[in-house]
Amino acid sequence: MKSIVRDGCLIAGAALMLSGCGGVDGARSARSVPSPVAASQDVSDVPVIVGDSYKVGDVTYTPADVIDYDDVGYASWYGDEAAGKATANGETFDPARISAAHKTLPLPSYVEVTALDTGRTILVRVNDRGPMANNQLIALSPAAAMQLGLERGLTAVRVRRTNPPAAERAQLRAGKAVPERLATPASLLAILRTKASALPAPKGASEPAPPVASSKAKPGDDRMAVQGNITPAITKQTPAKPASPAKPAVATGQYVVQVGAFSTEARARAAAKPVGGRVSRAGNLWRVRIGPFASEADAQGALATARSKGFRDAVLLRDR
Repeated sequence: MKSIVRDGCLIAGAALMLSGCGGVDGARSARSVPSPVAASQDVSDVPVIVGDSYKVGDVTYTPADVIDYDDVGYASWYGDEAAGKATANGETFDPARISAAHKTLPLPSYVEVTALDTGRTILVRVNDRGPMANNQLIALSPAAAMQLGLERGLTAVRVRRTNPPAAERAQLRAGKAVPERLATPASLLAILRTKASALPAPKGASEPAPPVASSKAKPGDDRMAVQGNITPAITKQTPAKPASPAKPAVATGQYVVQVGAFSTEARARAAAKPVGGRVSRAGNLWRVRIGPFASEADAQGALATARSKGFRDAVLLRDR
């Protein structure tokens, strides 16, 4: 990788303290994030440190100032156990700040991290070395992971270095999150997902836990529109046998609320749970719907409930 030095700000060869920001499998406990501490004098963008080569296991990493850094890999959490300890560039780690650890980028650096399951992107300040596992690209602080809508385990992400405005830099240094970036275009997201699919399965997590909506997530951000009339599934009710409990009546009607269509069943079921929806397969997608309802008024009420829970693109459909 090339190294670029500007105005003497980069200090190559500075000794870095490798903080413990990643375990063997990168999994961290999801805990509540405390309020950000007040901005302190030890949070600064100068000097910028590159650092010496170092090893993680049998792999050698050489930090470098790569302006156009852009890569795909796995992100993990790190955090609460390191609260109050020094980061690799001498700052104090605060789980409530939007920060991250990276193996080779200068400290500090600013990157845009995109979750490839949802396309959501946030701005993050890199101020530490890690993760200390060779199958992971970046370790996010609890606050950063929660802003991105991630849960425990490993998640495929894109990490792209960027040069944000001074106001956004100051906001992150002060411990405040910068507003989420625009959603990643579907065409680009498809390319990134294809690239991520070629990644080796992470050690200790051959089947990473599927993403689940968290209190900080915006449910339905990975929805794909499904067009066409609906056909509510109506089955004949079988009379209850004397020795068996009566079967619940099957809801019927011509109105239904479509919450969204998802690329995986796991995400569909996670979205269905808070709204009491049902999941059904439609080709390569998994649909989440509420209903059917006999009256439009009842359906409108369900639609309002879905939107209030973050499903902004939920729609009311009618079987004609």
